[in-house]
Amino acid sequence: MVATEQTLQQIDRFIKKILQKFPETEDNVLMTDIHLRVSQDSGEMVAFDDDENEITRCVVEQWIENTDEDFYEETAKLLRSNLQRQHAEIEQMGILKPFSFVLEDDERESLEELHLIDDETIIIGGNLMEDLEKDLDCFLEGLLK
Repeated sequence: MVATEQTLQQIDRFIKKILQKFPETEDNVLMTDIHLRVSQDSGEMVAFDDDENEITRCVVEQWIENTDEDFYEETAKLLRSNLQRQHAEIEQMGILKPFSFVLEDDERESLEELHLIDDETIIIGGNLMEDLEKDLDCFLEGLLK
């Protein structure tokens, strides 16, 4: 799926609306995740806080009735790229650190952590535990030799 200019603009506005809801303050909001729920059928993208309170929503026309098998992987790349571009603004959000942006499907199943903000650690990327078992097996094999 190649994103159109309109799709990129809609994602950008969507993230900026989230940023506007949490301006930098002395009394930061306690939240662990901002959940970004995307629907492959309706094209709807909704942001929720930890208590399922809606932060903002939009409909991405390019995503309506999208049947691509890699829809969520491609959506994750687009969102991650936008979050990376707006990293400085995200750092200033009035949310107590650490917190993260998590991608969910329309059944509320967590698919991927997109962006983690912490005072000392910033993780931008795919699955944090990807290939962990393989790495541990190689490590153990090296120790046993």
